[in-house]
Amino acid sequence: MRAAPTPGTTASVRSTASVRPTAAPRPEAPERLATPGLPDPQSQSQPHSHPYPYPHPHPQPQPAGRSQRLAGVATMIGSGLSTQTGAAIGSLAFPVLGPVGVVAVRQYVAAVVLLTVARPRLRSFTWWQWRPVLLLALVFGTMNLSLYSAIDRIGLGLAVTLEFLGPLAIALSAARRRVDICAAVVAAAGVVTLMRPQPSTDYAGMALGLLAAACWASYILLNRTVGQRVPGAQGSAAASGLSALMFLPVGVVLVLRHPPTAEAVGYAVAAGALASAVPYLADMFTLRRVPAQAFGLFMSVNPVLAAVVGRLGLGQNLGWTEWASIGAIVAANSLSIATRRT
Repeated sequence: MRAAPTPGTTASVRSTASVRPTAAPRPEAPERLATPGLPDPQSQSQPHSHPYPYPHPHPQPQPAGRSQRLAGVATMIGSGLSTQTGAAIGSLAFPVLGPVGVVAVRQYVAAVVLLTVARPRLRSFTWWQWRPVLLLALVFGTMNLSLYSAIDRIGLGLAVTLEFLGPLAIALSAARRRVDICAAVVAAAGVVTLMRPQPSTDYAGMALGLLAAACWASYILLNRTVGQRVPGAQGSAAASGLSALMFLPVGVVLVLRHPPTAEAVGYAVAAGALASAVPYLADMFTLRRVPAQAFGLFMSVNPVLAAVVGRLGLGQNLGWTEWASIGAIVAANSLSIATRRT
């Protein structure tokens, strides 16, 4: 749920119809594939390979001392709290703007931040590059809209937990170890418990949370493709700008039909800044000081942070079964990452 640091390299496509040399070509070494949804230990030039909802051009990690590592951990905590606090503040504008209006403003803020930092050269993009960028823009908007709609119906903690199933599913999809299978079983048990039939169960809200999860998974895979075809964060910035354009009519309609209050707009802008701009800058700092595995492990606690922020900031109480489900899903991802060899 966040907006996302050294530029990557542009992948090129060569036609297979080119004239082949008479001599037999030398066999190329097989390409090493990164585990889906997790940082690629073989390449720092390929952005967006960790389970994270925002475009993060990965900087080269620098040797860090104890104080720098502690600063990185503190920044990760602040980044996570900023993201969940931003979502909580954005929900305060739901009565006036609705989830659609809040997401529209958030998309505007994310676009301004990413376009300013990445400065994409849009005229140089080819259709081969534009195709995944367009899909990424569509998924980006749908992901945030479905998540904020789920927050409106089932609360911050449960919505973020369901959304977190997206990167968790990708991380476990290529699992071949017994520990990953056990993690998948634990996560599945948590989901079943979380979505068990009850008189008060909001199935529409649950479905929106699962849609956000599917979008997050698609976002990770598309970001990987965009990172291979477009240098640095230019592709992600372009997708963010296109997504903001898609929501531009929403903003126009809201202003014309029901002019929002300054307070509601302030909440929405704060949500965009706290859930997009602050995490983006914080993670640029963090990824230079904290190992990728530790970064992915910390991301597992975001559902817990969301539940805590929802409880303290919005008064959204969860029962022990909901807390147990959140704990199971977090434990599954933590177990899978903590036991993975780097």
